[in-house]
Amino acid sequence: MLEWVILVLVVFFVITSFLVLVSRSLVVIISTIGIGSVLLSVLFFTLGAPFAGAFELSVGAGLISVLFIIATSVTDRAADEIDNS
Repeated sequence: MLEWVILVLVVFFVITSFLVLVSRSLVVIISTIGIGSVLLSVLFFTLGAPFAGAFELSVGAGLISVLFIIATSVTDRAADEIDNS
């Protein structure tokens, strides 16, 4: 049973990684990176590495996704100011 859970997590992680590569929207890319980090942290927890899972969940899914969203909004705002001037 555990092998099936691991297989499903890996398949979904590969799908989200593929979506990151083929997507054209920054919001979709950031969202799928966050989802992939959550899947990877669940995989770490499943494999018995709780510290790695907690670190991946807090840094990968939390901090990095928030920083990407902030950087995207600042970049969009700066591009709008350049276009308007």
